[in-house]
Amino acid sequence: MVYAPKIIRTAVAAMFFVAGLCFASWASRIATIQQKLNLSDAALGGVLFALPVGLMISLPLSGWAVTKIGSRKVLAAAISTYGLMLVTLGAVTEVYQLVLCLILFGISSNAANISVNTQAVATEGLYSKPIMASFHGVWSLAGFVGASIGTFMIGKGVLPAPHFAIIAAITIITVIVSWRYLHNDHTPASTGPAFVMPDKSLITLGLIAFCSMVVEGAMFDWSVIYFKKIILAEKGWIGAGYTACMCTMASGRFVADRFAARFGLRRTLQVSGTLSAIGLLIAVLFPSLLTAIIGFMFVGAGISSVVPMVYSAAGKSTTMQPGAAIAAVSTIAFIGFLIGPPVIGFLAGAFTLRASFSFLAVMAVAVVVLSTKAKV
Repeated sequence: MVYAPKIIRTAVAAMFFVAGLCFASWASRIATIQQKLNLSDAALGGVLFALPVGLMISLPLSGWAVTKIGSRKVLAAAISTYGLMLVTLGAVTEVYQLVLCLILFGISSNAANISVNTQAVATEGLYSKPIMASFHGVWSLAGFVGASIGTFMIGKGVLPAPHFAIIAAITIITVIVSWRYLHNDHTPASTGPAFVMPDKSLITLGLIAFCSMVVEGAMFDWSVIYFKKIILAEKGWIGAGYTACMCTMASGRFVADRFAARFGLRRTLQVSGTLSAIGLLIAVLFPSLLTAIIGFMFVGAGISSVVPMVYSAAGKSTTMQPGAAIAAVSTIAFIGFLIGPPVIGFLAGAFTLRASFSFLAVMAVAVVVLSTKAKV
């Protein structure tokens, strides 16, 4: 049965929402689990590295699975596993259990990411305008909802296990309801080679996402520290930059599609990189509370649309199937997300934190330059 594009879009958006809800729910209870297992900050940092390990393991496997099995089946299995692994994270009693569960959580997270973006590319094909960024906006919105639920649960003294069980139930129910409306993309055409060397255009797209993800990863991990050490913000304001960045990143994703429809993908990427560069330079050159908040707002708006637009372009590749193309680009991009925070730490140690944020501005300018050369 063929469903209306709006129904399919709603089903795919629901998958993005529960994916964001699972991740935010975990993030909201990290401190609780740290206390439960009596982990030091250093030990926690080592344990949390298990999550990106799982993500990296999953990258090639997810592209292969989406190509061979179809994104609908992979998405349903991955999202359901994502929710169930969340429950196990809340129930762990030993550190080794947490490490193992985080690896599996990372694997299911990335499988969900590749497959849901493949579904989004197929859904975008039903429309005469870009809609990819709005899906990522739903993911960001779910992040705020998940964080709010987590705060409520903590305030009420609810343990992580029952909290996560509720989120898992919501996730699995959403999968069951949405299943019939998702794209059934397991066709004879999808039985071609899953592993193909990305062509120059896909590598360029990956590098654009890489540069933007370096900035995004650094903003996640270093924005609070920047406000504390450079802006010298009072205790109640040290999170203002992070909040400002996240708010404009989420809202920017809901307007990026309209902008791309009017001005094109290349111009959207160029403007995105320019906004990030301007915002970072404002924060570096004028390190006061108000100007830094404004600068971080520009950065959030700048990074909001890059990854969704790159995924959209990759999913339309003529040399690779959508799932494999998105996996290839995602692999390059994710490396940027991983190395961004430690690179900033290294540069801050060798020079200053302001100098390291100047490096982020260079990465933002690279987005502009690469976008000019990209075939989009």
